[in-house]
Amino acid sequence: MMMIDPHVHMTSRTTDDYQSMAEAGIVAVIEPAFWLGQPRTEVGSFKDYFSSLIGWERFRASQFGIKHYCTIGLNSKEANNEALAEQVIELLPLFASKEGVVGIGEIGYDDQTAAEEKYFRLQLDIAKEMQLPVQIHTPHRNKKAGTIRSMEVCIEHGLDPGMVIVDHNNEETVKDVLDMGFWAAFTIYPFTKMGNERMVEIVKQYGSTRISINSAADWGISDPLAVPKTVALMLERGISETDVRKVAYENALASFGQTGQMKEADWLSGIDINQDQRFSGNSILRGGQAPKVEKKSSNIIR
Repeated sequence: MMMIDPHVHMTSRTTDDYQSMAEAGIVAVIEPAFWLGQPRTEVGSFKDYFSSLIGWERFRASQFGIKHYCTIGLNSKEANNEALAEQVIELLPLFASKEGVVGIGEIGYDDQTAAEEKYFRLQLDIAKEMQLPVQIHTPHRNKKAGTIRSMEVCIEHGLDPGMVIVDHNNEETVKDVLDMGFWAAFTIYPFTKMGNERMVEIVKQYGSTRISINSAADWGISDPLAVPKTVALMLERGISETDVRKVAYENALASFGQTGQMKEADWLSGIDINQDQRFSGNSILRGGQAPKVEKKSSNIIR
């Protein structure tokens, strides 16, 4: 079964992870812009980071036969540095219009401060003007209140709920998100957020409509194979292949593919791998490694 991981921070991962993900059946990933673990202090660091998402990281993924997309945004934690946030907001439309950018994100609330709301709203305006999907980060604290507030603000700004993916859901938030017509995404973490056992029960209770799963794998303890592992458990527990395919593939494509930047044709026949290629003079290979050059054909079993 083909799978998409629609929220994974591959900048933090090694090439081994790309290789393992490709072998497990992941054909495409979406990498949201996020925070780096410590605050950035200059707008130039954001510019270089955004450039890496649309450049180097797309190249790295292609070397393992994975199609890479991203969302661009100012994360909620760094929105509280208002002097820097003002400069980042000016950058966003430039990068949001680049090839491979499938939305504005991940944006929303962290501590639910006034500054976070200000820059959340400004980014919703950018998304609306550019007709891009929005990828929302729901807060770790006061999650239900923050999730409902995020959706209310989107509606205030005239966004179609069908253009908004609300991420990091759990049992407390899923009904509200689905009832309000938004896409409900779930992060499968080894020890926090939503474990795959709990995710099986969510799909049994709510079905597969407008629900998707992701790994959100980053520099912390996380698992870039969370999607295929959850797929295996769902099938083992009797969830139909039709529902599993929607949760692990079709819904991600439907929600983020609304601009036409992300199309099934991008990977359906496979992606040519040419590890002889270089990006800005750099290769993923190290001394003595033989480059893999492989022409793909329509050999993916759906």
